[in-house]
Amino acid sequence: MRLLSLRDRPFHRIRFLNAAKWGGTETGHLPFLRGQVDALPNGLDAMLLTGDLQGVVQDWSESRLLGLEVVTALAALAAEGRVPPPDRTGVLLAGDLYAAPGGDVRGATGNVAPVWAAFAGAFAWVAGVQGNHDTFDPHPDTLAGAHLLDVLGVTLSGLHVVGVGGVIGDPARPIRRTEADYLAGVTLTLEHCPDVLLLHQAPEMSASQQGDEALSRVLRASPPPLTVCGHVHWAEPLDRLPGGEAVLNVDKRVVVLTT
Repeated sequence: MRLLSLRDRPFHRIRFLNAAKWGGTETGHLPFLRGQVDALPNGLDAMLLTGDLQGVVQDWSESRLLGLEVVTALAALAAEGRVPPPDRTGVLLAGDLYAAPGGDVRGATGNVAPVWAAFAGAFAWVAGVQGNHDTFDPHPDTLAGAHLLDVLGVTLSGLHVVGVGGVIGDPARPIRRTEADYLAGVTLTLEHCPDVLLLHQAPEMSASQQGDEALSRVLRASPPPLTVCGHVHWAEPLDRLPGGEAVLNVDKRVVVLTT
């Protein structure tokens, strides 16, 4: 599954609240983008890629995690014929799916199992990695069709996906590894020649596409056809390695891939 192109203009948006830098909340708009691939996994009509859904959607009675609203929105879009049916769509989650109930705490950490359960219940299957602000109760692997990856791989509908969770940082803090340990995990997964490498940590691709430069060297040495990442926001979400292999940053984006 090679990513051929990504459209710039969103075909749908969700308005949400997230934590403002100086306190309180600010309004964001989550864009839904279309991309084209050369082929899809067996029996699927689409792939859905997203991550860093750290926001809430509020109405008069409740505050819902942004990821739950994404599932609801995609069901409505499918009913209108604007996206393929969820039960014929596979999902890749790049981590960090939690926000404080009021959406007003930057870097809040909490249970994202309800978001995983919503995706697993609606879509053909879901595979993902743990963000550095994600906890799980219960573990996603208790859900039918859900696969949490960490230096592990899984083959779903003929698509071989590997993943490494967390970020590079002080291992005394939750969901962090030293750079050496993190890169060793990525290198190990790439030895299995995956179709997709799923990360929370982003590589550094350019001055405006920030991340870890050593990670980008690992990817250049053994590039998978598609790397999906998040953690830091890139204004331009798609870049390519020297051989043309795609690196797609889905931080605060929903990407629907079809042929």
